[in-house]
Amino acid sequence: MASPVARENSRRAAVKKALDRHKVYVTAQSFSGGTYRARVLVDGEAYWVDEFRLSQLRQGLSPAELELTPATDD
Repeated sequence: MASPVARENSRRAAVKKALDRHKVYVTAQSFSGGTYRARVLVDGEAYWVDEFRLSQLRQGLSPAELELTPATDD
């Protein structure tokens, strides 16, 4: 059985992990020809991503790890 101290340390580790994860905000979405695209904001930088990359960002991967390039404003 886990001690109260071990439980508290586990809770704190979970909170730290959640806070360290990048916040991903979807600012625009488009559906065209059966393809989904989303414009997301991560750490102040905008990116266009597909559904799979969006999922990876939400799981905690960084744009650098996914080799994403910032979106250009046209």
